[in-house]
Amino acid sequence: MRSWIRDRANSVYERLLKGEIDGAPAHVAVIQDGNRRYARKEGEETSEGHREGAETTEALLEWCDELGIEELTLYTFSTENFDRPADQRAVLFDLIEEKLYDFADADRVHEAGVRIRAIGETHRLPTRVREAIDYAESRTEGYDQFHLNIALAYGGRAELLGAVEEIASDVDTGDLDPGEIDVETVENRLYEGPTRDVDLIVRTGGDERTSNFLPWHANGNEAAAYFCAPYWPEFRKIDFLRAIRTYEHRADSWRRTRARRALALVRAVSDAELHTAKGVLRRFRDSLSPRELEDVDVSIDPEHEPGSD
Repeated sequence: MRSWIRDRANSVYERLLKGEIDGAPAHVAVIQDGNRRYARKEGEETSEGHREGAETTEALLEWCDELGIEELTLYTFSTENFDRPADQRAVLFDLIEEKLYDFADADRVHEAGVRIRAIGETHRLPTRVREAIDYAESRTEGYDQFHLNIALAYGGRAELLGAVEEIASDVDTGDLDPGEIDVETVENRLYEGPTRDVDLIVRTGGDERTSNFLPWHANGNEAAAYFCAPYWPEFRKIDFLRAIRTYEHRADSWRRTRARRALALVRAVSDAELHTAKGVLRRFRDSLSPRELEDVDVSIDPEHEPGSD
């Protein structure tokens, strides 16, 4: 009876959360933490915690499809994980290999047009895992409806360091002018995989840190972050919907901040800068109250909108 009541309550709450969400982030990154702690709590072998966590990952893919999310990056095996005992690494490699083949052959993956890519120092992985990566990538390379990036042997510092080393080498050989280095120069030397910046990072297991995960794509984009207590195998759709709601609130706050900065500019700048400031304000005017706008003329003139010339 208690289980039935809990399930009914969760169902009702899930519908309420959906009603509070207007849209979804394009790119979500997830740190799947707590598999081993979950297993210890349940009195199970560590390997069982990872296996149950893999089931949560499969459910997450379905939630992303339902909500219209276009890209998902999973922190599956970090460079720090190489420090774990050999038997623990072997269990993880077995599961990663198995799931890569499963995903690559799953009908739902092909029906949904999912492209699978591994990002990280994959050359450090066992041959059998690299072969599974190659199989999954080759089986899905023609798809672009949904991008699934699996971070394997990944470390954000290592990724940035590698990009810097490549740039330094190109400058040293004369193939790159230091004055031409820009954002695109760095991005072209990062791991191939993510197609866009990260909008939301989700971490389970109770820790409130992003652990060297996608620093360029997430921190540079000021991605929203959602930290929650459930271990990864316990992560529910309700938790994911809460994370999406956090992202939306963060995006709303960002728009209000941009609008208020533009409003301050309109009130303070000279005539020469007024056109640009009003153009910014028009883009975000819906984030301000009528009271905030009452003493400022921000009527829209289509012939003089920024970018219309």
